[in-house]
Amino acid sequence: MPKFSYKGRSSTGVLQEGILDGVDSTAVANRLLATNITPISIVEVKPKQDIIDQIYRKYDLYKVDIEELLMFTRQMSALLKAGIPIIRAISGILESINNPKLIEALRDIVEQLETGRNLSASFARHPSVFNNLYISMIQVGESTGGLEASFEQMAIYIDRNRKIMNNISTAIRYPTTVLIAISIAIGIVNMFVIPGFASFFEANDLELPLMTVVLLTTSKFTVDYWYMVIGGMFLAYYGFKHWKNTDEGRFKWGRMMLNFPVVGDILHRAYLARFARSFSMAYNAGVPIVQGMGVISRSIGNDYIAFHVNSMREGIERGESLTRIAGQTGMFTPVVMQMFAVGEEAGTLAEMMNYIADFYEEEVDYDIKTLTDKIEPIIYVAIGGLVLVLALGIFVPMWDLAQLAG
Repeated sequence: MPKFSYKGRSSTGVLQEGILDGVDSTAVANRLLATNITPISIVEVKPKQDIIDQIYRKYDLYKVDIEELLMFTRQMSALLKAGIPIIRAISGILESINNPKLIEALRDIVEQLETGRNLSASFARHPSVFNNLYISMIQVGESTGGLEASFEQMAIYIDRNRKIMNNISTAIRYPTTVLIAISIAIGIVNMFVIPGFASFFEANDLELPLMTVVLLTTSKFTVDYWYMVIGGMFLAYYGFKHWKNTDEGRFKWGRMMLNFPVVGDILHRAYLARFARSFSMAYNAGVPIVQGMGVISRSIGNDYIAFHVNSMREGIERGESLTRIAGQTGMFTPVVMQMFAVGEEAGTLAEMMNYIADFYEEEVDYDIKTLTDKIEPIIYVAIGGLVLVLALGIFVPMWDLAQLAG
């Protein structure tokens, strides 16, 4: 909550000075008037920012996580249901928020509303906080007079979407952790274990097999040029990050993610659950299908899936049936395609999309629970391969030396 330094005069004309907390200068002025003090000047006291905070603000590093967005949306729904005016509701929520990015966005929204801008346009000024689907739902609420219902539906959607995204994170986190652990183990062996054997082999002037030569050469390079190895890793990381931020990179990476061993199918179903849930909510709210598809494609989180959603949107614009164009994408299983067909024929598409989302989410939940069992064989093979390489490269020459000595 910002602080404001004020000067004012009491009802008897006595000069009053002090500092008050408030959402903005208007709120502080109202508080002063309520205590019979007429404001003369109100100036915001800028807090001293530490270096980290300055860097975060300069490079827009503050993020609004899904938990904070869910809490805000729930609070908006509850306050609007209680009949609280929009500006007052947002100002009240501001008092309990700590995230600098969300505070900045909500303050700007309040200012825009006070100048007469509508709610959806005010929210649309902050696309990094409120995505296209969120804005579309607010637009529907404005046009139908049911903003509280729009916020309630968004809260339900965000809560379910949070579960889906947590599943996606879990699916990626476990194999990533395993890969990092194996990489660290290989690094330790290269840096500290193999060099000890290298000096031993040199002292005994042994004729070494190819595997041993490769291991010793790799280890020597790692020890002598460790800074180049680390620098190369950083360059590779930032090169990959830059590539992934290009249109082509995002599309190819989105496709690669769905083809990862073990976790690819889980990610695919999780994204399709997100698509179906978004479609159902937008359709139920009265968002036109073509517009809804466009909004969903921009908020799905995977450019490869988004490409197919856009192709579905283009098919609908040409007058084709949703079931037919969904089948052409190849993204959905035959069981789900039957659900599509039944929902479209019976006019219960939104309800059927909810069933499809539930179906995929249940499959993802089951797959996450059995993920450890699926990945363990891969871990055993990787560790076994590492042991085999060490055995062939290190212990075989030592065995040969022992035989010669015998």
